[in-house]
Amino acid sequence: MTDQQLQATAKQEIEPERAEFTRQGLYFTPAVDICETETDLHLMVDMPGVTSDSVEIDLKDDVLSVVGKVADNEVEGEELLTEFRTGNYFRNFQVTDAIDAESISATISDGVLKLKLPKSKRAMPRKIPITAG
Repeated sequence: MTDQQLQATAKQEIEPERAEFTRQGLYFTPAVDICETETDLHLMVDMPGVTSDSVEIDLKDDVLSVVGKVADNEVEGEELLTEFRTGNYFRNFQVTDAIDAESISATISDGVLKLKLPKSKRAMPRKIPITAG
């Protein structure tokens, strides 16, 4: 195992000029893994503390927006050390006509949002039959 595998990635706060929000608070860019199969794209969005009730996914003008809201962690007692910054999550994805926008689906479990973006028939690979003639 290499040292790089053991290092945690720091949260990246969204720059205010890149997005404007109607609610106050910190917004972070969630880490995302994207995998492709012959028929789909799969996005795994890491948003610790986000539940199915606190995530919003919208598709408008070919932009898929993901917003995850995290409740404040309020612990009683004197705060001695804070290493974990709490905040909301925001990420946009450009969706082309290679994706069947009507069939996008999502599930969330343990703070990981899984989006399934099926490819449109036009974008799927296919074999062209050859006839002798």
